[in-house]
Amino acid sequence: MLFLFYNNVHAVSTDKIFRLKTQSYKKIYTNNFFWRTWEKKEIDWIEERSGKLFAFEFKYAKPKKTNFIDFKKVYKEAVTKIITKDNYLDFLL
Repeated sequence: MLFLFYNNVHAVSTDKIFRLKTQSYKKIYTNNFFWRTWEKKEIDWIEERSGKLFAFEFKYAKPKKTNFIDFKKVYKEAVTKIITKDNYLDFLL
């Protein structure tokens, strides 16, 4: 997984594939989505499980600004988390 954050495009797709594998192995039953507005603001990965929403943004480094603010206006109860090179193993394992 050294190539995981080689570039931002590759990192996002690789993380999603590995997350699907983790969900399968751990028997985590979810509906998976992404979120995008007409203004092109987006959330990379959303999981709906047990009636709750969990939103994840994949960033190489901790960003100064995320789209969680706009997302939380609509989905107030959602749990949000930024996945970076420092914490991606917690997300995948």
